[in-house]
Amino acid sequence: MANFFKATPKKSKVPQQLTVTVSRLDQQGCGVAIHDNKPVFIEGALANETVEVKIYEQKSKFSKAKLMRVVKASDARAEVKCRHYFQCGGCNLQHMNYQHQLDYKQDKITQLFARQALNDSLPWQKNIVSNEWHYRRKARIGVQYDKRGEAIVGFRQRESSHLTSIKSCPVLVEAFANIFTELKGVLAKLSGKNAVGHVEVIAANENVVVVRQLIKMTAQDKKLWQAFASKNSWEVYLDDGENISPLAEDKPLFYSLTESIKINFSVNSFIQVNDVVNKAMVEQAQTWLMLNEQDVVLDLFCGLGNFSLPIAQQVDRVVGIEGVDKMVARAQENAQSNGISNCQFYCADLNSAWQDQPWAAQKYSKVLLDPARAGAYEALTQLLPLKIEKILYVSCDPASLARDTKLLIDHGYKIEKIALMDMFSQTKHVETMVMFSSTSS
Repeated sequence: MANFFKATPKKSKVPQQLTVTVSRLDQQGCGVAIHDNKPVFIEGALANETVEVKIYEQKSKFSKAKLMRVVKASDARAEVKCRHYFQCGGCNLQHMNYQHQLDYKQDKITQLFARQALNDSLPWQKNIVSNEWHYRRKARIGVQYDKRGEAIVGFRQRESSHLTSIKSCPVLVEAFANIFTELKGVLAKLSGKNAVGHVEVIAANENVVVVRQLIKMTAQDKKLWQAFASKNSWEVYLDDGENISPLAEDKPLFYSLTESIKINFSVNSFIQVNDVVNKAMVEQAQTWLMLNEQDVVLDLFCGLGNFSLPIAQQVDRVVGIEGVDKMVARAQENAQSNGISNCQFYCADLNSAWQDQPWAAQKYSKVLLDPARAGAYEALTQLLPLKIEKILYVSCDPASLARDTKLLIDHGYKIEKIALMDMFSQTKHVETMVMFSSTSS
């Protein structure tokens, strides 16, 4: 067999250490410097800083580097509060002071709009904010087991599927900030190894812990969870993958939205994680929509009725649309329990054709939509022929918001107001509210 010469590719040498100046932050909050005419991404570095870094990944078009030392710090740099910050992937902006976090997030939105050729100056309004710490009322805590069968309790490491073992978390509400050690203690005593997949915590009228079981629990295991619940005044639910059942009494869960409205929910319902921001954004939505007694409002992606019910108290009628049957049923129950009779809810997939639905034939003066991260492009294309006067868009992803904004502006709408809602302080996540009005109305 003939042997052919094959040149050995030259391996590019990765510098062990560099000193670079960071020029900007990317969309993920990562510092970006330029070396050898290509970007170097540095987690934890801030714009205008001089830093020493160590390259750990080098590609043809970019490199990734670990921050070793800050030579010249930015005025925006802050001392981190969490002892796990540099390992845990839950937060990524704690090293930036809070005002600069807000500025960064606003600039992030502006940049994404510019990529859609939306270059006009945006009419920014006052930010909606809450406490920078201890704001998160709902979270999923991971559980993994090492080779010895010992439980690791915490959140995912940065750029990894492995968990960081956590002792406390300063963004969780104070009721759950130090739950990790307690959980680890219970897990160590359970009769079966690898018994729990994760734990979800929810703070509302009751503080709830939902345990995802991987194996059937013994009577002794349940006693351990009962002692855990009693000691901390927590309600424990067990999730076996098919059913979620309370360990003790199945108490009703709710959060107060306004002085007169309570939103009932179940442990597997979606609720906003930041109670203070949620209340403020619902109030702002009502103000921006300039509601009156003649309005008929369509609420798309309405969930449990978080926006629908307070709006219904000010208008002629509200129609709420949600894609999950159980959420629709719960929204209907919430309307009834709050004594609201002018609010009807329907189930529909808003990303599919819905123009033939009976509720779509009604005349609406205003629309509110609060879609998931993928945005509402398909829903908006079907909404445009209805020629709605005002559309209020609540977004949890600025990229899909920018795309959908382009669609609305291309079809005769303008941005009246826009505001940042800091639902997740200390993180890169951005939530936004935008008020659109038709230029032909």
